[in-house]
Amino acid sequence: MSSTPDEMALLARARHVLVGGVNSPVRAMGAIGRDPLFIDRATGPHLWDTEGRQYIDYLGTWGPAILGHAPPQVISAVELALPRGTSFGAPTAREVIFAELVCELVPSIEQLRMTSSGSEAVMGAMRLARAATGREVIVKTTGGYHGALDGLLAEAGSGATTLGVPTSPGVPAGATAATRLVPYNDVAAAAEALDGAAAMIVEPVAGNMGVVPPADGYLAGLRAACDAAGALLIFDEVMTGFRVALGGAQGRWGVRPDLTCLGKVIGGGLPVGAFGGRREIMAELAPVGPAYQAGTLSGNPLATAAGLVTLRSLMADGVYEKLEENGASLEDAIVASGAPVRINRVGSMLTAFFTDAPVTDYASATRADTEAFGRWARALLDAGIYPPPSQFEAWFVSLAHGRREIEQTAEALARAA
Repeated sequence: MSSTPDEMALLARARHVLVGGVNSPVRAMGAIGRDPLFIDRATGPHLWDTEGRQYIDYLGTWGPAILGHAPPQVISAVELALPRGTSFGAPTAREVIFAELVCELVPSIEQLRMTSSGSEAVMGAMRLARAATGREVIVKTTGGYHGALDGLLAEAGSGATTLGVPTSPGVPAGATAATRLVPYNDVAAAAEALDGAAAMIVEPVAGNMGVVPPADGYLAGLRAACDAAGALLIFDEVMTGFRVALGGAQGRWGVRPDLTCLGKVIGGGLPVGAFGGRREIMAELAPVGPAYQAGTLSGNPLATAAGLVTLRSLMADGVYEKLEENGASLEDAIVASGAPVRINRVGSMLTAFFTDAPVTDYASATRADTEAFGRWARALLDAGIYPPPSQFEAWFVSLAHGRREIEQTAEALARAA
């Protein structure tokens, strides 16, 4: 699919005023060897670009669109909230109700602090963990992504507890000096690295190296290792929270962290984040404690309106069974297409890796054939399917995807394989 003259002109304008023509790097679609598509609108499981081409969407705005795009109940909630004001910079009753519901649904969260993004939530959680423990070192997994924060933009060197080194120009070495890296799904390496550490932060289901589920006993092993080291366990559930289960990955696997970071789904498509945990840890946070964190738009009334109705919709009977069914149907369609991939799936999120070996961590994920994925992704776009524009991202299925969309996807997958 070649860009039209109008698309080329829009891209040229975008590149003149936006770096690379986009506001987040992966949107540029360079990883799949093409120029970006500009989206005009979205409804249910579908997107339309500025040329009017329709796609069945499996990007789901990187996860938040679990109900589908522009669900009527969310639109109505925002329409009711909008005339009352878009931002107050002061407490509202709705943010209290929102926090009460999150605490009810995620038992490890006894108190909550709202933010405007998942990255901001991670930043606050790490500062809080350091304040609560009086330690500085944070342990993270190689390939784990927790937002574009200086201290976490680090990859592993040699050795399981190698000190982080910056992976982006502009990140000072000192910013990652208190970061230790270990392989995902390696409890022994984590236990060693946790000596003297404030916390370990981990995606309970890795999503930013592609979907990589936790091995049996991995999350429970991290819980035990943190307890033994006197460190806190932080689950970054920005992607998995309310996506893989109503109580997030911690509910699905029955492992309770000390702190949890949330985003994406909890905003119903609006910008939002939150972190929370045990009451005695959260008491270290200002204005009760000395650890400072603040945000002008935290608890935004439009975001809480959209988030509340989204969470309440997810509480309905059969919701997660339907999401599991939809995820399994997409997986079956990819397998049936004959594409030479290994599929990792947890509920309604999956990644099809172009490799013939199991993918269990960052090292095995990065052995995937990215050029083959790029050719496949371009063919799918030509066939009206919108996949994530990177081998190392997740596909998301929503409640709006029905049998018809899955059948159409299966036909497109067969042509693209």
